[in-house]
Amino acid sequence: MPNFLKKRAFLTPERTAVYYQEQTITFGELYQRSYQVAGQLEGIGVQKGQYVGVLLKNNLDTVVILFALQLLGVHSVILNNRLAPAELVWQLKDSKVASLLLDDSLSDTRAFINRQLPSLCTVTKGDLLTGITCEPDIQEEICLSEVCTIMYTSGTTGNPKGVIQTYGNHWWSSVGSALNLGFIEGDCWLCNVPLFHISGFSILMRSVIYGMPIVLHDHFDAEDTINDIHDKKVTIMSVVGTALRRIVDALQDRRLPDHFRCMLLGGGPAPLPLLQACVEKEIPVFQTYGMTESSSQIVTLAPEYSLSKLGSAGKPLFTSQVQIIAEDGSQAPSGVPGEIVVKGPNVTPGYLFLPEVTEEKFQNGWFHTGDMGYLDEEGFLYVLDRRSDLIISGGENIYPAEIEAVLLAHPDVAEAGVTGLVNDEWGQVPIAFIIKKAGTNPSSEELEQFCKEQLGKYKVPKAFYFMEELPRNASKKLLRRELRKWVDQ
Repeated sequence: MPNFLKKRAFLTPERTAVYYQEQTITFGELYQRSYQVAGQLEGIGVQKGQYVGVLLKNNLDTVVILFALQLLGVHSVILNNRLAPAELVWQLKDSKVASLLLDDSLSDTRAFINRQLPSLCTVTKGDLLTGITCEPDIQEEICLSEVCTIMYTSGTTGNPKGVIQTYGNHWWSSVGSALNLGFIEGDCWLCNVPLFHISGFSILMRSVIYGMPIVLHDHFDAEDTINDIHDKKVTIMSVVGTALRRIVDALQDRRLPDHFRCMLLGGGPAPLPLLQACVEKEIPVFQTYGMTESSSQIVTLAPEYSLSKLGSAGKPLFTSQVQIIAEDGSQAPSGVPGEIVVKGPNVTPGYLFLPEVTEEKFQNGWFHTGDMGYLDEEGFLYVLDRRSDLIISGGENIYPAEIEAVLLAHPDVAEAGVTGLVNDEWGQVPIAFIIKKAGTNPSSEELEQFCKEQLGKYKVPKAFYFMEELPRNASKKLLRRELRKWVDQ
């Protein structure tokens, strides 16, 4: 296919592409700026086919840089700027990046990375955008099977995995979303979710593919969101439950304008009281189910079922398929829970440099998500749990094994178990159960500080409980489901 951005700039150069704070940029201007930055990227040695780390924040420059990398045919390894430096180093090594582009505000992170990976070329956004430029070698066409982006997702064994996302994955994700939600003249998508998440990046791709403006925020603020929905004529917004709750609370007696037609809700099963509050305020909420591996949503509730199937994630997008697999490997009948498996052209071809894991996750062409759910008699999906041990905090996926691995590295910790505690603001927060090593007496404050040095803030346990023993089965495997019972008690 033609390069997405270049084709869009040719078709509708005068249309607005992005609103960011007081700035507005058209698709024609976005292409010209991305073309210039592509030349600056080549000036620092970036070449087609390389893996290049991207550690940037939500702003207009980030949009330009991400599309500049696409113009060059570079594989962007988009990194979570909420992670601790040690976590970033691991992902940079794992993805074998040739260089790293990072925000000017992350000077401490850059210094840490430079110490750990002295041979890695690290370039700040400021240095890049003021550097020398040349005529870039633009990729006029893209192959849909070519790697576009890599995003890391946490693994149940503690090590994150690089999810491969092709141009075809992003294309079919955009097509599937349009066929489900519709695309109408005047649509405008508000994005205040991080661009390093597939939820945010997919909005960028839809913008260029649809020819649709987006309103980009650098952080979530309920009042700013409400104002921009009114002033910028926003019609669609992607949210997690935490943000939606804050919008509902901030509205008080007000209503969203009639032109607003879709609040796309992801990030885990939504509590029914929140959905009911949205019904009362006439907020059109469409629950959705997706993951990094499916390049955003793969199941979404169509508008006409938003009330009759309250609590359902909906049906698979036109281009995708969903099944429920029972423990014996057979297809589960309606109403019977099992593992959610998915198939479609928006589903990743696999994990970066992990052929064995890829082979394990794909069986007969179906991707095994590890998530639990069931289909009702009409084929609507109800998600019961996001992987049995997964903690979802403010839309962020947190795997207990990752936190446990850090805690077990502390010299005074003999055993550690982590689970989630229900929290009104974040949905869940992690908490830890600890067995001390004999003769030691670590404090909660000490363990918290230790975790902060190794983990992103949202992964740091909010409480530490010191125990005599942890629940384990006959083979000594930690039983996290028992930890959850302890929390309930």
